[in-house]
Amino acid sequence: MTDLHAKGAVNKAKGQVYEGYGKLTGDRREQAKGKVKQAQGSLQEGLADLQDSGKQPAKS
Repeated sequence: MTDLHAKGAVNKAKGQVYEGYGKLTGDRREQAKGKVKQAQGSLQEGLADLQDSGKQPAKS
């Protein structure tokens, strides 16, 4: 597991906490923040997988 994998997993976990807190308190902003963090974590993990496979993402 690379650093990027770990960061992605942490961000996904943080996102679940934010989203759960938002649902518990009825705070839509916290729910949205949680979803964004989870998406960020998923992207980081996907990028780490690409790097692990030896492929580099295209730069634009």
